[in-house]
Amino acid sequence: MADPILSLTDVTLTLKGNAGAVEILHGISLDVNQGETLGLIGPSGSGKSSLLMLMGGLERATGGKVLALGQDLTAMNEDALARFRRNHMGVVFQSFHLIPTMTALENVATPLELAGAPDAFDRAEDELRAVGLGTRIDHYPSQMSGGEQQRVALARAAAPRPDILLADEPTGNLDGANGEAIMELLFGLRDKHGSTLVLVTHAPELAARCDRVVRLSDGRVEAQAKAAE
Repeated sequence: MADPILSLTDVTLTLKGNAGAVEILHGISLDVNQGETLGLIGPSGSGKSSLLMLMGGLERATGGKVLALGQDLTAMNEDALARFRRNHMGVVFQSFHLIPTMTALENVATPLELAGAPDAFDRAEDELRAVGLGTRIDHYPSQMSGGEQQRVALARAAAPRPDILLADEPTGNLDGANGEAIMELLFGLRDKHGSTLVLVTHAPELAARCDRVVRLSDGRVEAQAKAAE
């Protein structure tokens, strides 16, 4: 059997707050296989987003080990982590995180340019057309609806053809129709590019489409099962 694309071993996360140290994650061990779609569910404050951030090297584990594509993220410095994400990961946030002074095309092309892609703008335009925004490529985020901004964010994450696609509540800020559209696009991009998808969600219909669901409670893995079970 192939090695997992993501492997967490006894991972802990403690953050410093005004009232002292706060333990967010407690000894989590979890593997994600190549091509798998994993849903992270649980109540607010259970550690779902923190766990996703650890998988992406956007938060550093206090203890334990996080491996991605066989590389130890916990041993990398910030520059090495940034290069690793640029080359292997796409991240979609609930709040979009688009650059307001850039057009949709420029937002999507930026990570491709940073990776040295000579055809960055052509690929960015292709991705925007793939998410139904062919007529909006020259628009700025402030000129687009929330659903359109999330489509831009999806295109930006997918354009570099990431091995791992991480999504934190990708439908959380959208109404039902837009949320459904983004859900279809997210799974379509996974199928198109063959990415491994890990997503945090409160939406039962989104979790139900995952290959496996892991439920967190109080910073611990409470249960995991095939999504259909």
